[in-house]
Amino acid sequence: MTNPTDFIAGLPKAELHLHIEGSLEPELMFELARRNRVAIPFDSVDAVRAAYSFSNLQDFLDIYYAGADVLRVEQDFYDLADAYFARAAADGVVHSEIFFDPQTHTDRGIPFQVVADGLLAAMRDAEDRHGVTSKLILCFLRHLDEEAAFATLDAATPWLDRIAGVGLDSSELGHPPEKFARVFAEAGNLGLKRVAHAGEEGPPDYVWQALDLLNVDRLDHGNRSLEDPKLVRYLAEREMTLTVCPLSNLKLCVVDSLKNHPIDQMLDCDLYATINSDDPAYFGGYVADNYRAVAAARGLTRDQIVQLARNSFTGSFLDDATVAAHLARLDAYVAAQ
Repeated sequence: MTNPTDFIAGLPKAELHLHIEGSLEPELMFELARRNRVAIPFDSVDAVRAAYSFSNLQDFLDIYYAGADVLRVEQDFYDLADAYFARAAADGVVHSEIFFDPQTHTDRGIPFQVVADGLLAAMRDAEDRHGVTSKLILCFLRHLDEEAAFATLDAATPWLDRIAGVGLDSSELGHPPEKFARVFAEAGNLGLKRVAHAGEEGPPDYVWQALDLLNVDRLDHGNRSLEDPKLVRYLAEREMTLTVCPLSNLKLCVVDSLKNHPIDQMLDCDLYATINSDDPAYFGGYVADNYRAVAAARGLTRDQIVQLARNSFTGSFLDDATVAAHLARLDAYVAAQ
């Protein structure tokens, strides 16, 4: 095989699990804090990076929300997304479906319009500048109540023609999917796709709830599904895409080592696993870094790496014709290596 690093970087792929706020690099955090005159609890970029030592999801979320406070005006959200798309394009990403957390910002008094318009402008420019297409997924914060989620969905009404779906993120334990069944049903009635984080720290029962009560079209993380053989068979039969995030799993102690990561076990179980970067500024790498790290740790074959990229397109919310075009491009790339 061509040098694995070069092969992975050039491999056409989609990214389906990316929190745009989680791509806020320390350098940009400091620049936005200066520009907006926002005080942050760090005196240097190195101090921020030193703080990225997490023992669990909640420890990460605490610093994540603190960092997001520097995002104040439309240009900030544009710059945030613009920086991500440049990195994604360099990693061979040709399509990305990005999460955003409007409640993180509206609860600080930032209008929904400021967030949405900044991100959407960067998404348009990414297609022109890098050839990267994208879709936007609005996530509800699960540590808040369903009433707040309904209010967020209502606030999004003027932008729903530019929002592909809704998701569920933030603190998983103690906040089961069933808590949001009604708002997900309403999102479905509005024609939105539905995804949810489940089975990262939460038990397999949370995955069942996401499937049965939220009627998700795609499952985010899903690692702990492997604890339930019946669930594994069900996910395989339904061809349910799992958006797996190896470096995130390592950083948040979902696995103790990438040598013990289950990505190839998922493929062996006929699960439609994909590789994604989650919150790359915080977890140590963008999507190609995740491919390289887990491929090296688990000794993934060329065919397995290609299958993960293939799954990223078939699991996307692109139309069938566009998916077919991406798969043809993928096959041509592989044949040429």
